[in-house]
Amino acid sequence: MWRYDDSRAALRDVLRLSRAMTFKSAVAGLPLGGGKGVIMLPLGAPTPRARARGNVLRDFGDTVDVLAGHYVTAEDVGTSSKDMGVIAQRTPHVTGLSRRRGGSGDPSPYTALGVQAAIAASCERAFGSPTLRGRTICVSGLGHVGMRLAKGLLRAGATVLATDIDPAKREPLKTAGGRWISTARALSQAADVFAPCAMGGVLTHETIAELQAPVVAGAANNQLADDAVGELLARRGVLWAPDFVANAGGIINIAVELDGDGYDPARARERVHGIADTLRRIYDDAERTGATPLAAAMELARLRLREAA
Repeated sequence: MWRYDDSRAALRDVLRLSRAMTFKSAVAGLPLGGGKGVIMLPLGAPTPRARARGNVLRDFGDTVDVLAGHYVTAEDVGTSSKDMGVIAQRTPHVTGLSRRRGGSGDPSPYTALGVQAAIAASCERAFGSPTLRGRTICVSGLGHVGMRLAKGLLRAGATVLATDIDPAKREPLKTAGGRWISTARALSQAADVFAPCAMGGVLTHETIAELQAPVVAGAANNQLADDAVGELLARRGVLWAPDFVANAGGIINIAVELDGDGYDPARARERVHGIADTLRRIYDDAERTGATPLAAAMELARLRLREAA
């Protein structure tokens, strides 16, 4: 659920997101496709009140139900586990319901866990060790995933510099032991790792000139303005963890929920930690073939899609 200028912008976004989700599921080796849904809110319109929001969610549930299980919806930006409960009033094809209702609950902790595993694997490649103790990591965006990531990095011994457009996130960050910086400094901040965790498109032909970190690994979708930016990052000597690999923890968690054996959080955590091994393979393939990590990740995704076909 997000605000868009018009329906064309929403359509472009959902197509980008579904493409990324297809590659995300394939690279992670999941038996899932890449469907994505968007609920468009007009710019400038007031936030829907509870009753209106419920009606919108139920309408979306009706649409999901028409697809008869070919598309299964889950929580994402702008929605919550509680919202999934409302959608479930109209369709059984919903994941991410609360644990009390037999689901896996909020996927954000698993997305954050996977990004932290991706950061560790990227540090191993760039610096020779996966340890995060003593590393300086700049986290841009302190939403459900970004704040959890920041706290996990702090527990691992990293120095965390972070920011968000919402100044209310400052005190929780400082309480956890992080240091607040201005949003304008996020890209140019000297750090070992830059972790973009807000909305996509942050890495452009212009903004990467400001980038000071030798490693980029974060939770945001569609971090590159276009695929050519991946080549530019490589030329600058910046190691970029492809976003659809690094942020796959949420969908991996959902896949565990869909296992025939039922949901098991320990099994979910174990599989999410596998993101590090997937990235190691991608970095090895990229080095062996002289490709960028993006090209190597997409080739791995295509390989697994061919195998599935």
